[in-house]
Order: sequence, then structure tokens, then C-alpha cells
Amino acid sequence: MDCLESAASPEYAYILLYKAASMIPISHYALGLLLVVTAVLYNFLEFHILEDFRTGFRGSPVSLAYNSCSEIYEGVVSKCRLLHGRYLATPWLASPHIQTTFLNFFGRPPVFSYRRQLFHASDGGTIALDWLLSNDVAEGGFYRGSSISKDDSTPIVVVIPGLTSDSASAYIKHLAFDTAKRGWNVVVSNHRGLGGISVTSDCFYNAGWTEDAREVFHYLHQEYAKAPLFAVGTSIGANILVKYLGEDGENVPIAGAVAICSPWDLLIGDRFISRRLIQKFYDRALTIGLQGYAQLHQPHYSRLADWEGIKKSRSIRDFDNYATCLVGKFETVDTYYRRCSSASFVGNVSIPLLCVSALDDPLCTREAIPWDECRANKNVVLATTRHGGHLAFFEGLTATGLWWVRASFEFLSVLHCSPFMHKRKAQNPLGPHSSLQSSIDQGPYLNVTDGMVAAMGNEPIANDVEHLPDFPPNAAQTSEQATTVKDRNSSIITNRIGRCLNELFLQKRTSMWLLGYIAILSSWPLVGAALHFVFKKKLGKVSHAKLKNN
Repeated sequence: MDCLESAASPEYAYILLYKAASMIPISHYALGLLLVVTAVLYNFLEFHILEDFRTGFRGSPVSLAYNSCSEIYEGVVSKCRLLHGRYLATPWLASPHIQTTFLNFFGRPPVFSYRRQLFHASDGGTIALDWLLSNDVAEGGFYRGSSISKDDSTPIVVVIPGLTSDSASAYIKHLAFDTAKRGWNVVVSNHRGLGGISVTSDCFYNAGWTEDAREVFHYLHQEYAKAPLFAVGTSIGANILVKYLGEDGENVPIAGAVAICSPWDLLIGDRFISRRLIQKFYDRALTIGLQGYAQLHQPHYSRLADWEGIKKSRSIRDFDNYATCLVGKFETVDTYYRRCSSASFVGNVSIPLLCVSALDDPLCTREAIPWDECRANKNVVLATTRHGGHLAFFEGLTATGLWWVRASFEFLSVLHCSPFMHKRKAQNPLGPHSSLQSSIDQGPYLNVTDGMVAAMGNEPIANDVEHLPDFPPNAAQTSEQATTVKDRNSSIITNRIGRCLNELFLQKRTSMWLLGYIAILSSWPLVGAALHFVFKKKLGKVSHAKLKNN
């Protein structure tokens, strides 16, 4: 009777359950734990390989938003095959975070050299213009000694990079090389203080600073009047480009433009990037880049901003509070974000504009996309893909190409052959204060590797830039300057190996540091479980010994 009563008790059921559980091999528990961790990481990193498998790896169709009366859609976009097709991410990069990380750490950019010119803005600021001509990459070759004539009618694509990025960034090199290979000329307009150029005024660029773009476009239009100008902005550069187009309306010398992965609304983006753990990683990584940028220009920031606050910044918002707002004279960070967001300027864009965004962009959320404003403007077509990450959009099994690069050129080339190219009606000549020089600035240099900023001394820039006096300057050079440039050019070949090794070393060091950071971030559930399992018995013995002594 006692045996029957004990067998019917709840405690006996737990005893049986324990005995049954102890009979299961440990390898089965390990397998179950691995499956749980895999499921957590699959959702945490937003993988979509199973979704791609279910669709037969056909990809998802590109979604287009446009005005029903848009001539730009009917005459240009309707003829673009890529925009009416499907996008399939590289299978082993089937995650927006893996794509974005791979682009910034590796990216597989093509190898080539730019030609540099220095542009001096009206306030004394210096901007590095890095050129890549179609002749430079013709038949797989490199620089051949040719230059642009003022009567040349070859289209010119002006590229505005993203935050802390310059012409050496992988995605910029993909865009420049692919465009030049197809017969067009490219010039990357680096932000102030980036691209190896020191800051020469008390004005720094920010997410809404359009004055530099305005002066560069006016100069290029004046210098190469017969060459149609096109513009491509990426990330923060896209925000600057759209804002500039909205500010100036029809009085822009640009025939057409493309905005890639624009943040659109900086206030919404600020809330988004601090929402989840994975987004906070991006926030911290970009903040480190901004702090490195500030470190290179410390004399200016120490005088114009809160240097102690900059050093203590742990987010982009902190940096904007202690630096951007003080330098740009904004009342608050939210005021800066509201005034510099491009979403409110989309309705005033008066030239053909293609906007490309990924709905899974880990930096620029889909919540900020101005869908209605884009549909209301007949000049704007918005293309969104289900996947793609931030500025990545890798395609093919080898991940050697970016989908948005091909889509952008297809749109611009069809526009170039159509009657819908914008032609500027009013002319605002560039003032005499702006000039181009072929000599390189010898101030403190900035080497941007993998999206991060690293300080360098006063030595040649190791970012694949050749400083060659091939373009017609707008100020006469003295014989002494010409001799200096000639001597510098003769040393390029001998220094090339050293520069490449230095850049490789910096890239390797930065990449390893950040890869370690990502590894810790993404594997913390598994590590925590393992540590708990290993030290559980030891901690139990220590606690038991303490209780016994007491």
C-alpha cells in the first residue's frame, strides 16, 4: 500500500523524470543547445536564407513607388530592367548585418588609383576631388596620361560619400570603377577633413551641410559646360544630396541624381539606432569613427566645441551634442536633426531622382522613408528591396558586385539617352574665391579604412590616390610648383609598395579588432551557457564551504 501511495505522489513523478533525463546522452543535449543558439542567432542577425530557399533562390521583386503621372517613370524607369527585376542577396551573406559588416571590413573593392585636385570653398575650406576617368580603366589598364578637355561631352558622375567615408571606401570604389568602366568619368567629392586633407576653416561638414556640394557642382558645371553632370549620394551623402536638390529646385546644374540608403529623417533614425542591441553596436562603431575624425582636427574642435564631451561620447547623439551642434550653432540635437533631414525637401526636388533603400537596412530604418512625399513628386521614383543591408546589396555566389551600383548606372544611362534630363535654367557663376590646385595639402592626414578613421603623420596618403596635375586648374601654376609636382610624381612608383603594405596593416588591425567585437556580440548566449555549465560545480562547492565555516 505504501509503495502504491509513493508511486502516485508528485515527487515520484519528478524522480522518474530525472532518471529518464539522465539516460539521454550528453551529445543530444549539446545538439539541442546548438539548435537553440542557432535559432536565437538566426533571429538576432535577421538571416533570411530559409526564406530564399523557399522561393527557390529567385530573390524578391523590387518595389517601385512613383506618381501615376510621372514622365520620369514612363520615359526612364520603365525601361530599366534591373528596377523591374528581382534582387537576390549572396546566399552566404543572407543577413543585413553580415552584408553590411562584410562590406565595411572587406568589400572586395577593385584596385585602381584616383587623380586628386583640391577645391577651395568660399569660406576657405578645402575639399579633395578624386577623379577616375574612363580612360584610366579602359581594357583593364590604369592611368594612361590623358586628361579631361573643357570641350569633352563625356558625362560626369559626382559622388557624395557617407558618414566618415571617403573615396577609399569599398562601396565608393565599386561605384567609381564600374561607372568609369562603362565609359563615364567619375569624381568623388570628399567631405571636409576626409580623404587625407586637413581642415582649413572653422566649418565642418554635417548631415545637412549642402554648401560644399552646391559650390562643387557649380564649379564643375562651369568648368566642363558640355559634359552633363549626374550625382550619386550614399547614406549621409544621399541625405545631403536630396536636401540640396530640394533647396535649389530647378536652379541646379545636375541632369539627374540617385540617392542610395538615405536616412531621410534623422530624428527617427536617432531613435532607431539606439533601440536594439545590434543597432547600438553600429551606433558605437560610428561614434568611434567620429571621435577619430575629431582627434585629427583637435585644435579646431577644442576651440569650437566641448572636447571633453567629445572624448566621453558613447553614441552619435552624444557626439552631435558636444560637437556638431556647437560648431553648427544648433540649439539642440533634435533641432539639428529636424533641420537637416531631407524628408521635408523631397517635395521640392525638380530633377529626375531615383531613391534606393533596403527595407532591412540596419542603420537607416524603413520607418523614416517618406513614401507619400515620393509618390506626390512626379520627378521622384522610390525603389525598395526586401533585403540588401546598408549600402551592400551583394549579388552572385562570389559577392564581387553590388546590385545598387548596376541599377544606378542603368537609370542614369537611360536618362542620359532620354529627353527628360534636367537642364538648368538659371546660372549662378562660381565666385573667384574657389579654386583648384594640383598640389597636395601637407597638413595632418586622414586615412579612412573600413569605414573607420585612423590618424597618420605627414607622409604620403595610402589610400590609392595619385596626385597628378592633369586637369586644367583655375589658377596659374608657377614653375616652382610644377617642379615640385614633377618630383612628387616621380616618387609615386617607388613608394607604391610601401603605401600598400601600410594600408594593408591598418586594415588588418582595424578589421581584427572589430571582428572580435562582433564575435563577442553575436556569440554571448553560447559563451554564457558554457561558462555557467563549467563553473556551476565550483561555485557550488565554494558556497557550501562558506556556509559550513559560518
